[in-house]
Amino acid sequence: MHVPLYQAKADFFRMLGHPVRIRVLELLQHGPVPVRDLLADIDIEPSSLSQQLAVLRRSGIVVSIREGSTVSYALAGGDVAELLRAARRILTELLAGQNQLLSQLQQADTTAAGVPAAGSLLTARGTPRPRP
Repeated sequence: MHVPLYQAKADFFRMLGHPVRIRVLELLQHGPVPVRDLLADIDIEPSSLSQQLAVLRRSGIVVSIREGSTVSYALAGGDVAELLRAARRILTELLAGQNQLLSQLQQADTTAAGVPAAGSLLTARGTPRPRP
């Protein structure tokens, strides 16, 4: 069955759509990490981490490495690390835009501070508002 490219991309991003999976990928950016270290860094139940690692492994985005009794995980390719860096850049730009908008709103509030609020006791003409 043929899957359109846009559907495959949506499935890929849906697979990434869990905070624990993103955190695991971030921790694996610098090389293989033993499961015990992932558990210590993420502070999650072992069974939950195991489920998230299985999703990442099935998708082919990470690989497991067994050395004796130690199991480590590593990124299957460097493109994943680049994707995370790109996501960080995009989020930085979005947040910078939001901070700029927040600053403009705060400046507008400061400028409007001399204008009576809607619940003020004065009408727009400056005359006393009748009490209810």
